[in-house]
Amino acid sequence: MWHVWNGGGYGWWWLGMLGMALFWGVVIVAIIIAVRALGDRARYAGPPGPPRETPLEILQRRYASGEIDKREFEEKKKDLS
Repeated sequence: MWHVWNGGGYGWWWLGMLGMALFWGVVIVAIIIAVRALGDRARYAGPPGPPRETPLEILQRRYASGEIDKREFEEKKKDLS
């Protein structure tokens, strides 16, 4: 008796195929959107900051500003090499 209501099991197969195609379409579109969003985030992360100073440059700047004297500068320079 059930086969009378559902068309003998052969009438609605296209609905299942349509649902599966929609499901996989949504999955593929979601993956594409995620990949593009991650790529855009990396591309538009902003301008790079100023270059970092090397330890020797920091030491030279401190010596030039008078924070350390010549003896301390030479000792620390020797430690860095």
